[in-house]
Amino acid sequence: MKWVGRVWILWVWIAVVLCSRRGAVGKEEYMKYKDPKQPVGVRVKDLLGRMSLEEKIGQMVQIDRIAASPDIMKDYYIGSLLSGGGSTPLPRATAADWVNMVNDFQNGSLSTRLGIPMIYGIDAVHGHNNVYNATIFPHNIGLGATRDPELLQRIGDATAAEVRATGIPYVFAPCIAVCRDPRWGRCYESYSEDPKVVREMTDIILGLQGEIPNGLRKGVPYVAGKNKVAACAKHFVGDGGTTKGINENNTLTSMHGLLSIHMPAYYDSIIKGVSTVMVSYSSWNGQKMHANRELITGFLKGTLKFKGFVISDWQGLDRITSPPHSNYTYSVLAGVLAGIDMIMVPYNFTEFINDLTYLVKNRFISMDRIDDAVQRILLVKFNLGLFENPLADLSLVNEVGSQAHRDLAREAVRKSLVLLKNGKTANDSLLPLPKKASKILVAGTHADNLGYQCGGWTIAWQGFSGNNDTSGTTILGAINSTVDKDTDVVYLENPDSEYVKSNDFSYAIVVVGEPPYTETAGDSQTLTMVDPGPDVINNVCGAVKCVVIMISGRPVVMEPYMSTIDALVAAWLPGTEGLGVTDVLFGDYGFTGKLPRTWFKTVNQLPMNVGDSHYDPLFPFGFGLTTKTMVARSVSAGVRRAAYVPIVMVFLFVGLYFQVKRTKLSRSPASLFPRWVSSFLLNHFQNSRMARGPPQIQLC
Repeated sequence: MKWVGRVWILWVWIAVVLCSRRGAVGKEEYMKYKDPKQPVGVRVKDLLGRMSLEEKIGQMVQIDRIAASPDIMKDYYIGSLLSGGGSTPLPRATAADWVNMVNDFQNGSLSTRLGIPMIYGIDAVHGHNNVYNATIFPHNIGLGATRDPELLQRIGDATAAEVRATGIPYVFAPCIAVCRDPRWGRCYESYSEDPKVVREMTDIILGLQGEIPNGLRKGVPYVAGKNKVAACAKHFVGDGGTTKGINENNTLTSMHGLLSIHMPAYYDSIIKGVSTVMVSYSSWNGQKMHANRELITGFLKGTLKFKGFVISDWQGLDRITSPPHSNYTYSVLAGVLAGIDMIMVPYNFTEFINDLTYLVKNRFISMDRIDDAVQRILLVKFNLGLFENPLADLSLVNEVGSQAHRDLAREAVRKSLVLLKNGKTANDSLLPLPKKASKILVAGTHADNLGYQCGGWTIAWQGFSGNNDTSGTTILGAINSTVDKDTDVVYLENPDSEYVKSNDFSYAIVVVGEPPYTETAGDSQTLTMVDPGPDVINNVCGAVKCVVIMISGRPVVMEPYMSTIDALVAAWLPGTEGLGVTDVLFGDYGFTGKLPRTWFKTVNQLPMNVGDSHYDPLFPFGFGLTTKTMVARSVSAGVRRAAYVPIVMVFLFVGLYFQVKRTKLSRSPASLFPRWVSSFLLNHFQNSRMARGPPQIQLC
């Protein structure tokens, strides 16, 4: 029977081994990084410790959707995707099309060994501007003219909702450049030449990401929930100060100049919890920012204690060398050592992966530097809730282009418009315009062109021309919707002066400006409006009272036309909601915008910013005339027509005095006095109104 005992012992031993292994397997299956109850720092550390070098380097890679597939996401552990300007799943893609595309790529990432979700990024710089039918807000220069940080926060909130509706959790916005020379092709992406204004406008981050709750630490990346996105402050640093405004050029300034003009908005962005920072193509005193370890690692991550991740610009590493990509291995070395964590490759990702792998394995780049980059990326992904909710749904699709968001954009437009001139003399105001007129003329290249109205970074990288690429209201459409039904609106893009003179127009609205442009394509040393803008102004304004509405991303040459123009409005690049223009043009709201940057006389004065010793502008920084609303003007006009109203008011106050003093003398003459005054006033205003007819705006 010995063998029975031995068999029994063997079975006991096997059972013990199996139980112990089962317990071990159970422990292995519990992964802290997958537990949402664990602190984010614990989850990051746990996941980082499980990752191979290949998986870590994959997290540092961002590629365009054109170069990606679900298999590529899986096989190369790609950490991020983006849509560059105009990179869309389909022409006129719906929100559902976007969601389905993002989820397809995400499923590839989730099928990897550790299931780390990718993060999808997009340029949403004035609304969700790549997406058909999205709400397009005014570009930043117009928002700077509003001086309204609370409005910016609401715009951030609306933009976040529309971006999330398409399944995307990350935006490359806001641009917090301080444009010091309007010849720069990205000047419209800057809120102002004044760093104080730019700092105030960083409240848009609170809308995009959500406000950091009381009790949580300030200055740490924060995203409030599934309806919010990770924001990106860009372009670090000095991008708006390049010589002659040349894009991607050299910013010559001292450390004091850099810190006092170009850096302050980064302090505010970090305190407000911005998740990422994008590095500038430009150089500072000859050193490429993408290779500037002193400022990226030393100042941004060190002095400012930025805890989010630093991302390169599009092919930013390539451009460290001249010509670009001439020594890519060196560029990878310089960029990663400088402190860039995620690289917007965006196409040739295998070259980047191979070069970085070589540099790490041969100890040119330490594992500590790689771990620093990856833990920052993972921190933002955990903050976004991507590990719990990696796949988007269709619950928010109706947010795209919603009426509430369009109403908000319309509000932003009317607050952004700056009235620069109103009448050839102080007593001869043209605005607000009467809605009722026999016949009015609308002219100019930009009156009926939604693409021109929106500017660059709209649907396509360089923008578009015409009215077919997205939905919105042109300025001409807004005029037709606003004026009285009996007002005859005549539209001609470029009428000759004889036609204007012979048609007895009550007044004319001329809408001219710049064509759409983006980045280097917008650099200009002349800053002139597109032809035939000057001819339209001269032909129309020389023949009839006119208001010129300037659609541009910056101040342009206007001094030669000022004597011809009756009224001038800087409308910047207002976006899809043209009714915001007519709201103030016809007096439903008053003009309130203030110049966010100096309007020069001639380009020979540039660069010229407020405070400069040679400051001699056509219109100074902060300038902006105001107007009253239609109702306010009607009331004030009525008061002016009655010179004796002040006398009546004296009697009224005397009567009120006696009424207050009245106690027992309820039937005394004093008690009847206020009634007499009320009757007198009522009869006076009724008679006055009958004499005048219906209320009219007084153009003064």
